[in-house]
Amino acid sequence: MRHHLKAQSLWSLCFFTSSLIFFLGSCKGPETKVNEASENLAIENGYLAHEGFRRSMLFVQAWLPYADKESGLIPRNLRESIDIWNAKDAAADNYPFMVLTSAILEPTLYKGKMAQILQTEIALTSRLDRLPDTYSFTKKGFDREEIDKDEIIFGASEYIKDGLLPLTEYIGHTPWSERMIALIDDIWKNASYVTPFGNIPSLNVEVNGELLQALSRVYWMTGEEKYLNWAKRLGDYYLLGDHHPTDDVEVLRLRDHGCEIVSGLCELYVAVANSDPEKATAYKSHIYRMLDRILEVGINEDGLFYNQINPQTGEILDERIADTWGYTYNAYYSVYLQDQYGPYKEAVMKAMKNLHNYTHYDWEDGSADGYADAIESALNLYNREALPETKDWIDSEIQHMWSLQDSSYRKNTEAFRNTGIIEGWHGDGNFARTSIMYSLWKSQGVTASPWKEELYLGASPLENGILISMVSDEDWEGKIKFDHPRHQSVFKLPLDYPRINQLPEWFTVDKDQKYKVTFSKGESSQTYSGKELMEGIELKLEKGHQVSFVVSPLE
Repeated sequence: MRHHLKAQSLWSLCFFTSSLIFFLGSCKGPETKVNEASENLAIENGYLAHEGFRRSMLFVQAWLPYADKESGLIPRNLRESIDIWNAKDAAADNYPFMVLTSAILEPTLYKGKMAQILQTEIALTSRLDRLPDTYSFTKKGFDREEIDKDEIIFGASEYIKDGLLPLTEYIGHTPWSERMIALIDDIWKNASYVTPFGNIPSLNVEVNGELLQALSRVYWMTGEEKYLNWAKRLGDYYLLGDHHPTDDVEVLRLRDHGCEIVSGLCELYVAVANSDPEKATAYKSHIYRMLDRILEVGINEDGLFYNQINPQTGEILDERIADTWGYTYNAYYSVYLQDQYGPYKEAVMKAMKNLHNYTHYDWEDGSADGYADAIESALNLYNREALPETKDWIDSEIQHMWSLQDSSYRKNTEAFRNTGIIEGWHGDGNFARTSIMYSLWKSQGVTASPWKEELYLGASPLENGILISMVSDEDWEGKIKFDHPRHQSVFKLPLDYPRINQLPEWFTVDKDQKYKVTFSKGESSQTYSGKELMEGIELKLEKGHQVSFVVSPLE
């Protein structure tokens, strides 16, 4: 079925059911009125969403010319490491968000160049079974002669957690999700560290934290017990053995490259609480003791985490504030959701309410990547607790992060001024990741196909649905598509707990539910299934004319 909208007036639109074309008219329909303030907010959000998408596309277009001419792979960075591709940086942090940007904004690029890069990466860089190793463009082969299994497993775990998990969650089952599963399987095939609980792949808390996150999600996605069993092996090692993150170590890093173990163990706790109650009972006191101790000695007066502490003595080893503060608070909120333990929710909300004290803060010495992680932290939690203080902070800080794409605020970025490149290293991908997260928030997950730089699409949430506003600087014809509960449809999670590198869901449609779409001040309406909204409604817009409509579920 084809559905058309032709925008000819901001004030009057009518739906002709016989031809399924929306056009200017005077017919009257249901008394669904569009609040003017909501309409203004929706189109304002459209301009903000547009800016995030535009900048993400600029990032992709600026980086692609630096791809290796022969292999097509994206280099680690544009300075000292321009000769190599590696898994932990190029594959994990940069390339995946070129893929994500293209999937949303430029499908031809997504299906072409981006898909080809994946196939080339698999063919050229797989070294330990299907696990990738660092590849040199000038050598046309591996950068190191000897195999370093620990380094290869570290790179693969980074690629899974930072890149392939978010791609799988948003895009679904694709060659990228197949690559993710292959890497997980081969990491565990090569697990060689002997413990009382069975062999594990690494003794590195970052690697094991990343694997816990991936395994906990992939278990639900596939239904295969081996993934949960591997995760339990790691859980037993840290919670039931003598490697407890706060009882047994003298250094606990609460920013990335360390904090992953906290979130990973809490993801596992949610998984076993919904699949193995006996194991959840065994873990529970150890999880709470870890989380309680971190709150005792690991946060400042505003509730944000220090970079590094000694959890046994309480000494602050690095008093700088973790830009990835929300990564750890994801763990607290997840346990709150699972157990309804109020103090953990209160800790999260305290930090969210105090973000105003960190306006234009020097995250990672002012790095765009630091801003990206801090804003990502806020977006993920705001999705669960829509505090106005947090919204204001996000809107302020995204503007500052975007400004870094245009400036040479560091000496070593002078060459990239106004090119679309942000800082010229793999962290640039995280700029796009957070920009897309922000844009999807401002559009409530609704996207346009084809996306055009002349098109503005925004949305504002209503009590029972959303209001969408669109306008285009040129005539536009295409589809608008609605998001769906990806945590259920893709990962099949028991609950939508906050997790590192997720793309939050805003307004989602159930494929089997019916929805009413009401246009222009209630003057026309039509009913669609959620499946139809997911596949997209075909619309036509005339240059310069704003169109607004409400989408709401039918009782």
